[in-house]
Formats: sequence, C-alpha cells, structure tokens
Amino acid sequence: MGRSVRIGRGQRRPIGESVTRVGVALSLAFGALAASAGYWQVVESAPLTASADNPAVVAAARSVVRGPIEDRSGVWLASSRRDGTGDPYRVYRDPVMSPVIGYASRQYGTAGLERALDAELVGLRRPDPVSDMLKKFEAEPADPQALQLTISLELQRAAVRALGDRRGAVVILQPRTGDVLALASNPVYDANGLAKPETAEDVFRRLREDPAEPLLPRATQGRYVPGSVFKIVTALAALDSGAVRPDTVFPGQREAERDGLVVSGFRIREHGGVPVQDLELAPATEVSSNIYYAMAGLAAGAEALVAVAERLGFNAPLPFVLPTAPSQVTNGGGPLPGGFKDDVELANAAYGQAETLATPLQMALVAATVANDGVLMEPRLVASMTGRDGTRTNQPREWRRVVSEETAAAVKAAMREAVEGELGRRFTTGADIPGVETAGKSGTAELGGRGEPHSWFIGFAPVDDPQVAIAVLVERGGRGAEAAAPIGGRMMEAALAELAGG
Repeated sequence: MGRSVRIGRGQRRPIGESVTRVGVALSLAFGALAASAGYWQVVESAPLTASADNPAVVAAARSVVRGPIEDRSGVWLASSRRDGTGDPYRVYRDPVMSPVIGYASRQYGTAGLERALDAELVGLRRPDPVSDMLKKFEAEPADPQALQLTISLELQRAAVRALGDRRGAVVILQPRTGDVLALASNPVYDANGLAKPETAEDVFRRLREDPAEPLLPRATQGRYVPGSVFKIVTALAALDSGAVRPDTVFPGQREAERDGLVVSGFRIREHGGVPVQDLELAPATEVSSNIYYAMAGLAAGAEALVAVAERLGFNAPLPFVLPTAPSQVTNGGGPLPGGFKDDVELANAAYGQAETLATPLQMALVAATVANDGVLMEPRLVASMTGRDGTRTNQPREWRRVVSEETAAAVKAAMREAVEGELGRRFTTGADIPGVETAGKSGTAELGGRGEPHSWFIGFAPVDDPQVAIAVLVERGGRGAEAAAPIGGRMMEAALAELAGG
C-alpha cells in the first residue's frame, strides 16, 4: 500500500499526488517568472533602454559623442566637440533652433529633441527594431544616430525675425505630408551657454528667472485663447453635423447682429465692422461674425463641436516627437456633452472665447486639414536617422480623415473670402500673397482686464493647390490684422519660394 499524508479531518492523499501538485505549482511559478523576464527584456526592452531616466542613457550622454542634427537642406544645427579633458560637449549653430532642439547639459540634463531622442542620439536605440534588439550582441553596441529634420533653418530665422521683440510663435507645415517647415517660438535662448560646464549654472539661473520665459517652447506647449481662428473648427463641426449648410441663414440673425444675441439671458455682442444683415457661411467668415458662429455652434450642438475638435487633435497630446500641451475646447467641468457648463459657454466657445485654449501647432494642423481636403497628417519633424546600418526614413503618415472633402471645400472657400474678399481684406490685412490666391482667418483673442488681446492668423496657399499651411500667434499683439496676419502672409510667401527653389 502506498504512503499517504493527512490533509484534513479523516482524509488522506497519496504522497505522489501531492508531489505532482507541488511540481505543477512550481512549474507555473517559473513559467510566470520566465514570461515576466521575457516581457521586460523583449517587449519593453526598447522603451526602457530609450528612457531619458535610464542610468545607461545618462552615463552614455556624458561620454558618447552625440549624433549631429541637420536641417532639411543638410545644414548642421547641432554637433559635438571634445574639451581639454576629452569629454564631449554640444555646440549649437543658431539660437532660433533652441525651442526645437533644446540642449544637452552635463549639469541640467536634456530638453527638446535632445531629450525626446536622447537614446537615439547617444546610440542606445536604433530606428530599425531588429537591429535595435540585436545590438547587445555587438562588440560596439552604441551607434549614435544623425538626425535630419524637416525644418528649414532659413525659414526658422525668418519667422523669429518677423516676430521681432514680441513673444509668440510661427508654425509652418506642408499639408499633404505633415512636414514641419518652421516651428519658431520667441524669445529664443543660446543653448551653447547651457552646454558648456563653465557657464551652465549662471546661464540656467538667468533663463529660469527671465519673465519672458525663453525656456517655454510656445509653438508646442503654449496654450492661448484662440479667438476667431477657432471659428474654422466650428465651421467644420457645423457642416459635418448637417445642422449648417454653406447657404444657411439663421432666423433672427439680422436683429441679433444689431441688438446682440441673447442666450439663456446672456447677451453676445457683435464686434465692429460686421454689417447688419443676414449672412451665409462664406460672408460670415469673411467679416468674422461672432453672432453667426455662436448660432452655428448652438445649431451643431456641444457633442458635434467636441467630436470634430477631438478628431483635429484637441483634448489630448498630439502624435509628435516633441511633448505637446493638450489644446482644449472647454475645461470639461460642465454637464453638457464635452463638459460645457451651459449654452452660454458653448456659444462663446464657438467663436473662440470662453474656456477654449489652443497651441499654435494645433491651429496649424486645423489649417492644414482644411487645405488637405479634410485629411489630417501627423506632424513630422524628423525626416530620417542615419547610423552604421544606413539611413532610415520616417515616411509621412496619415493620422485620420476629420471631415468629408465636401465639408473641407466649403470651409476652404470661406477662408479664401476671408483673405481675398473685399470685406475680408480689412480683417486679414497683409495676409495676401501677390500673384497667389490665399486662404486664411485672423483672430483677436480678448483676454479681459487691461492689455492688448492676442493676435492670431491661420491660413494656407495656394488655394487651388495648397503647399503650405501656417499658424501665427503674437502674444498681446492686438487685432489679428495688425500683427499676426502680415507675418502670416510674408512667411507663407517665403515658404513657397523655398519649396520652389527660389
């Protein structure tokens, strides 16, 4: 008779059965450990290796010569040298690129692209997944990657010059590819002072204490009330919902233009220069009617407005190599769909006030979507990476279709009138390009209290075959026609000339 063990009151179990159960339990435990090890060593290996907080990345950043960074034409933007002790340090060509490239400092770590692609620049991660997984078996696993950006240094310089001593941002995209031609923020700073150990502490202290906030990349992380440029989002949502057509005229609009639009007891007033008459979509966009767009937002409804805005990228970080602050349609604290408090907030948000906030990059994507027939491309900043294994190109990627081609065409026609129309020229002075049909929309973002409003412009050109899309934001710049629109016209003209090789 086989031996047994007591397992309970009056019960016995054969020893062999107990050993089997223990063996199964141990096998399952070891299997779980093996699976866990495999997960962290294979599935999560690349993210862990690439993390800017990984000690291996930090150590490599101090000793490895980082890969160079070039603009779209091959002009160097960042390179590496060695000091008297043989330690590498970073050299930067032009301060206008500091909001994009950032810095690599022994004392203060990294920022911008130097942080986002730290592991690639020091060679601990490669763009080819297979090569990246097998690098641990190589005698020299570090393979610093050279980056070529989509940005034009000359356009970046021109954008910063156009902003002058004003704080703001200029973003220029190619609508069909998502390529970022300029990603300018002002003021800029000289990253060389942070890269040199002997000056880093003093320079960093002065930059942090500067009230102009030069370390803030305004193009991607500055969030601003958009004013009338947000009307383009409302136009897309209203048409997409079916509540508005290009020829829609709202009942009572003429009276509201004269006396104000009453919404739940709150009276919305029109700005000066808008005629007291019934307006369709294109004329309402041409004269930037707040009343028309408040009515359009209410007709479309909160849910439709938020849905189209989110398809454009609002309410979440953008799929971009650099960190982006989420743009928002509302703060989300209300009971209506999308978080609106009430119809008053919805009506005000529809023409770009209330709790609506947007980054310049987000508004450039709005313009690019209209220009690209309703299709939104992912913004692309890094064109390629080159290492020992060759060059890997980051191909343009479609993000999503936001609205139909017909809806985009109607908004495109309205934006054309806002620049080329007889009345529209008063609101977008200087945005037109000689000999090139241009579309756009200016914006004046009222901030309340004292001080000038933010000045905005978004647009694209040429209308029939858009090659460039733009967003311009000038902090406290006054009316959109006074500051942002002229910069938009000059920069689009410069971008078209560069793309044409002129």
